[in-house]
Amino acid sequence: MKLTVVGCGDAFGSGGRGNSCYRIETDGHVATLDFGASALVQMHRLGLEAQGVRQVFLSHLHGDHFGGLPFLLLDGQFVHRRSEPLTIIGPPGTGARLDAAMEVLFPRMATNAWRFDFEVREVEPGSTSRHGPLTLTTAEVLHGSGAPSTALRVTDGKRTIAFSGDTQWTDALLPIAAGADLFICECFAFSGSPHGHMAYETIAEKREALGAKHILLTHMGDEMWARRGEVDEAHFTVAEDGLERDL
Repeated sequence: MKLTVVGCGDAFGSGGRGNSCYRIETDGHVATLDFGASALVQMHRLGLEAQGVRQVFLSHLHGDHFGGLPFLLLDGQFVHRRSEPLTIIGPPGTGARLDAAMEVLFPRMATNAWRFDFEVREVEPGSTSRHGPLTLTTAEVLHGSGAPSTALRVTDGKRTIAFSGDTQWTDALLPIAAGADLFICECFAFSGSPHGHMAYETIAEKREALGAKHILLTHMGDEMWARRGEVDEAHFTVAEDGLERDL
């Protein structure tokens, strides 16, 4: 399994980084965790073929995590003339929120007759489901988004990547991260208790309880980005756009 960080920034582009998007490739199958507003631009910048993405697993329905989907769909329809099917997997409310986003950005887009098979699947928090070669497990976390916000655990049966999504600390993260080869963990601040988010000091305190083999810190705000040099490199890696990691 190979991970490419397409975008690891927060909603505000702190540090000049793209919105949330993590490309996973396993045995030639490509999926992403999230597809934030800047994700298609970032994929082009990194030389990645967006039309090869077969599934997008959404953590929650904020624009910096799902707002790039209308552009991905239109790119497949009109530019690269996609033929591969595309499935969007997200929490309850994903279909209605995506339809609303498409209507706001490109009126009548939702009524397109798509040239490729396109499906939205909504999965309940706390469930496990199979999507091609990947198995997804979700857990509801603490982050207001107008719909359930979730942490994600994806495995191909050989390697496992976990993702916190956006959340303040919750014990719901423990079974998601346990034993994962890599835990992608939001780290908006260095210290304190940011509302709906986590701080590095909290993550470091909970590291052993999380039980992941390694933790990739992401979604950093300006303060955390400025203090990234203080991170314990033995146990944590600071995410950067374009970072690649073979698991």
